[in-house]
Amino acid sequence: MVTSSVSSLKFSNVVSVNIRTGTQYVDNVNMQAKSYHHGNLRAALINAGLAALEQQDTAELSLRAIARDVGVSANAAYRHFADKDALLSALAAEGFRRFAQHQGQAMLGHADQKEARLASGQAYVRFARDNPALFRLMFGRMVSQHIHAATETTNAQEELQQMGLFAFQGLLHAAAQESGAPPESERALLLAIARWSLVHGLSHLMLDGQLAVFGGDIDKIVEGVLIASSPEPRAAPAEIQPKLKPKPKPKSKPKIKGSTSRKAAKPRARKPA
Repeated sequence: MVTSSVSSLKFSNVVSVNIRTGTQYVDNVNMQAKSYHHGNLRAALINAGLAALEQQDTAELSLRAIARDVGVSANAAYRHFADKDALLSALAAEGFRRFAQHQGQAMLGHADQKEARLASGQAYVRFARDNPALFRLMFGRMVSQHIHAATETTNAQEELQQMGLFAFQGLLHAAAQESGAPPESERALLLAIARWSLVHGLSHLMLDGQLAVFGGDIDKIVEGVLIASSPEPRAAPAEIQPKLKPKPKPKSKPKIKGSTSRKAAKPRARKPA
């Protein structure tokens, strides 16, 4: 039975998300980074920040250094980002935008729900594999912003929350179609969270190297797990079945005919008459 705490979730926050598309938001990221007179310096800084994130840890990122990489002064960068924290939120928001686009493209051309679900799950793990630092930043910042949302909400934080919920919408609507329930229903939300838990857990197992202990192709293992967890599981891909089977125990040596494992008993000495 679903607890009252789940029943009281604000489904409207997940189902309906208004994404701002003004010049200060992430839609400008696709613009060319060399022309700054139409307000796309913010986009250039985000692109440079994403590039830096691939090379160094978030603790080492510097807004001043990123401004130098773009070729502008630190003061120009501070007009778009109040501090490094605001920049990190913007990077995470852009990550969610790209993630949602990646998920949508993976599901194109799959009319069958099972095939679409498989393609979506594989795309989720693949995005994490191809963007490990960004993936960790996205979900790490999402949790951090949610905790502090009650005390302060900046434009960067609001943008991140919106893009995170927007990315979740695709999973929610897929769960609604699968369950036959409305997207705003509790049933659809719980199924979406269940699907999310699986692919998110697989992603972290893959990033932490824990799937590698089974040997074989990681993509095939992920595919096999997704298939096995479907409502009507099929057999795992043949390529990974031998890899996932436990090693057979060594066979015992055959016994020689007439031999016995017991030692022959010594004859007892007779007592003298």
